Amino acid sequence: MSDKRQKFQYEETDYWLSYSDMMAALLLIFVLIISFTMLDSQKNYEAQQLEIEQQKQEIQEKEKLVKQQQKQLDKIIGIRSELVEALREEFENTDLKVTVDKQTGAITFDSNVLFDYNRYSLKDSGKQFLKKFFPRYFKVLLNDRFSSYIGDIMIEGHTDTDGNYMFNLELSQKRALEVSKYCLSDNNGILSQKETEYLRKIVTANGRSFSDPVYQKNGKVDMAKSRRVEFKFRLKDEEMIDAMVTELAKTDS
Repeated sequence: MSDKRQKFQYEETDYWLSYSDMMAALLLIFVLIISFTMLDSQKNYEAQQLEIEQQKQEIQEKEKLVKQQQKQLDKIIGIRSELVEALREEFENTDLKVTVDKQTGAITFDSNVLFDYNRYSLKDSGKQFLKKFFPRYFKVLLNDRFSSYIGDIMIEGHTDTDGNYMFNLELSQKRALEVSKYCLSDNNGILSQKETEYLRKIVTANGRSFSDPVYQKNGKVDMAKSRRVEFKFRLKDEEMIDAMVTELAKTDS
């Protein structure tokens, strides 16, 4: 009888030992699961913090770039404003009948001063006009204050809307070319050789036909004012500035 009781006690002891081992194993597994979960959460947290920090740096760099672009934009706008004002002052009290655009600085004068109707050869009176105009115009643009900012100078010919497009395109192109040839010819007695050589690098002649007519207040085309020659300038990196303006507008929105 005692042997059976002793055997029973041994079996009961083995049972509780197995149960406790199983519980310990389960507890260990539970602890490991929690540990791995916490470790994974910690890694995710650190990754999120790193991503947030990178985003902060990217925002700071973008803000810095925007400030630099805004500063450059302000400088270019300031230069253009100064240049436009200088041109207005130069031609304000002269006998030269020219119009200076308050926004762009483009200078316009009636082509009848330079050419007979439907002709492209410069009149004598036109040559006298240009001899007075060129030195004053280029004196401003080639001033030490502005010359390093000038990228291009465009001489544009425009016609009225009479006739077909191709005829007017050829006429306007020849007129612009005649003005530029007179301006940039050797020993023209208007500009120095040094000025002429420099301007040859940046002056272009373009014919616009009747693509940009001048309108009266009633909406009708002003035929006389549409027949004109325009002098325009473009600042260096102006295309880049336009892209910056577009980018800044996106940023503000």
